Amino acid sequence: MTTLANFTANLWAGRQQPLADYIGQVVLIVNTASECGYTRQYAGLQELQEALAARGFTVLAFPCNQFGGQEPGDAAAIAAFCSSRFGTSFPLFEKGDVNGAAASPLWRWLTGVDNGHPHPVKWNFTKFLIDRKGRLVKRYEPAAEPHELLPDIEVLLNAAA
Repeated sequence: MTTLANFTANLWAGRQQPLADYIGQVVLIVNTASECGYTRQYAGLQELQEALAARGFTVLAFPCNQFGGQEPGDAAAIAAFCSSRFGTSFPLFEKGDVNGAAASPLWRWLTGVDNGHPHPVKWNFTKFLIDRKGRLVKRYEPAAEPHELLPDIEVLLNAAA
C-alpha cells in the first residue's frame, strides 16, 4: 500500500526531505500560492500548526504556480512572504506542479493519477489530510477554511497510531 512514507520532496531551500519522517504525525498537505484569494488561509494553517503541533500534527505547504500564475516568486521570495506576512513555522517545500506530466510522484498519489482514478487539483489551497500511518484520509477543496478541518484532525489525533 502506498503511504506518505513512499515519497520525498525538496524543502524550499533545496534539501531533500523524506516524507517518512512524518509517519506518526497527522499531516495536512496543502498546495499554496502567495497571490491567491485564499492566501489568507496561511493564517488559519499557522493557527492549526501552533495549536496542534505538540500533539503530533503538522502542515506541509507546497507552493504551486499552475493556477492563474498566483505563485510567481522564487523559493526565497515565497519563504520570506510566508514568514513575514503570516509567521509560518510549518515546512515549506519547493514550488512545483500538482497536476500534469511535471507533477511529482507525491502529487500523482494524492490526486489519484497512479490508481487510475484521477481527481486533479482544481485550485490553490486544496488540502489533503493524512493519518499517523501515512494514509490519505480526506481531501478538502480550496474554500474549506483551516478551522473547519479541526473536527477531522481531532479524530485522527485521538486515534491510536
